[in-house]
Amino acid sequence: MNKYPMTVQGARALEEELAHLTKVMRPQLSQAIGEARELGDLKENAEYHAAREQQGMVEARIRDIEGRLQNSVVIDVTAIAHTGKVIFGTTVDIANVETDETVTYQIVGEDEADIKQGKLSVGSPIARALVGKEEGDVVTVKTPSGLIEYEIVEVRHI
Repeated sequence: MNKYPMTVQGARALEEELAHLTKVMRPQLSQAIGEARELGDLKENAEYHAAREQQGMVEARIRDIEGRLQNSVVIDVTAIAHTGKVIFGTTVDIANVETDETVTYQIVGEDEADIKQGKLSVGSPIARALVGKEEGDVVTVKTPSGLIEYEIVEVRHI
C-alpha cells in the first residue's frame, strides 16, 4: 500500500483529534447509550438511537484517522537541509509575474490542504509546478482562467 506524505503539524492534529475521540467522545457516548437504555423501550427511544448513530460516526472517524496515520510518512521539513528548492513541507512565497501580487503557501499532504490557511495539497496544480524548482525560478501554472506565471520569491523550512 502507498504511503502518503504528511507534515509534522498534520500528524499532530490527527493524533490530537484521535485522542479526543477515544478518551472523551467514546466514554461520553457509552454513558449516553447506557442512560438511554435505562429509559425503557428502545424501539421508540430517540435519545438511544441518536447516541448510537453518533457512536457509529465517531467509531468510523477513529478508524479513518488510524488508517491515515498508519498509511502516512511524516516529513519534518525543519530537519532537511535548506537548498532553496521547493519540496514537500516547505513554505513558499510566490509572486504573480503579471500583477506582482505575492502569496504564501505551504506544500502539504492531501488531507491537510486548506487554501484559506495557505496550505496547498502537494497534488494541486500550483504545488506540482513548484516542487523541485528554486528561488528565482518562474513557473507556469495552468488554471481554469488560463496560464499564470509565478516567480518563486522565497522558500522556507518552517
